[in-house]
Amino acid sequence: MEPPEPILLKEPVDGTPPVIVDAAQLAEACSKLAAGTGAIAVDTERASGYRYWPKAYLVQLRRDGAGTFLIDPIALEGELAPLAEVLNGLEWVLHAASQDLPCLAELDLHPASLFDTELAGRLAGYDRVALGTLVEKLLGYTLEKGHSAADWSKRPLPVDWLNYAALDVELLVQLREKLEAELDAQGKLEWAQQEFEAVRTAPPPAPKAEPWRRTSGVHKIRSARGLAAVRALWQARDELARKRDRAPSRVLPDSAIINAVSVDPKTVAELQALPVFGGRVQRKYTASWLRHLQAAKQLPASELPNPAQPNDGPPPPNRWADKDPDAAARLSASRAALIALAEHHRLPVENLLLPDLVRRTCWRPPSDLSEASIAETLREGGARPWQIALTAPELAKTLLAKAAKES
Repeated sequence: MEPPEPILLKEPVDGTPPVIVDAAQLAEACSKLAAGTGAIAVDTERASGYRYWPKAYLVQLRRDGAGTFLIDPIALEGELAPLAEVLNGLEWVLHAASQDLPCLAELDLHPASLFDTELAGRLAGYDRVALGTLVEKLLGYTLEKGHSAADWSKRPLPVDWLNYAALDVELLVQLREKLEAELDAQGKLEWAQQEFEAVRTAPPPAPKAEPWRRTSGVHKIRSARGLAAVRALWQARDELARKRDRAPSRVLPDSAIINAVSVDPKTVAELQALPVFGGRVQRKYTASWLRHLQAAKQLPASELPNPAQPNDGPPPPNRWADKDPDAAARLSASRAALIALAEHHRLPVENLLLPDLVRRTCWRPPSDLSEASIAETLREGGARPWQIALTAPELAKTLLAKAAKES
């Protein structure tokens, strides 16, 4: 017997909630949320690809007994203290929590504990863990989608966008219950709780030492002088993007930076003849872009970037065989052991142990290849207790076997 067709949800069961834009409305919402029961479903909408700052332009909340609320932190000028009093003592249910927690923390909103339905889906062994996919598979509903990449800084927000936003929290708590039961049945609930806590308490990522090196297409620029020009344009673009609160790609695409450096225009007219730079908006900035390109040409050799990208970790794995064949053999054997272990437990190998941590451990393993020393190496690398308990014995056995062959 085939399963029934999923039910399409085009709008929330209780209708489209009004957007909360003033203190009185917020106080009423907080009162209702405080009177609700259980965990609270939380989501945000940002304006990635449109704005420079990754702030929340809409916060969506839903709690049993209270209903769904759409809060505009921009209209409220970030004054959400009454909301923090209610939310900060509760368990939050989010999908892909690491994407939402930073912008919520900027609003002084912090969960006491959390349940991440995307991460739970991964640990439960689902190949596809998008919110809509999990809701359809486990709850029998199809969510109306289509606005995830919208410019949420736009005001007023269209009704169909608000429906989309509200639906993102409509079934999160029910999905949590299903996934929690499944993880418990598989003996993975404690694993998941450790992962959720790691996400909740993760510090902000350290800033990249040379973020301009992530410019798409930078690998085409080989010389130090050319890289200096990429750096100069990237930094000028970033400063302008910050001032205008525009996504850097909308100020000047990466492709335009690489093209300008490759062509090396000598005049404003030559720069404006290139794609993008001759556009109506860009033309007023081309003189500035050209000045930065020319300034890079005047830098002394001591101020030029190193063509080799700085890296505090091991080299790319495809170079290991040449640089250290023994390390390459250790990595190959360790990967095979971890893949088999992940398949046995029905979870992605990258959730079993971070690939970067595996590489670092295999590149420079501890001198004492005991299970205890491997466990300590993994712990120092940020692995959770459940990951260490599963992988340390396998890695120790694998690395010891490789060491015996090398000796």
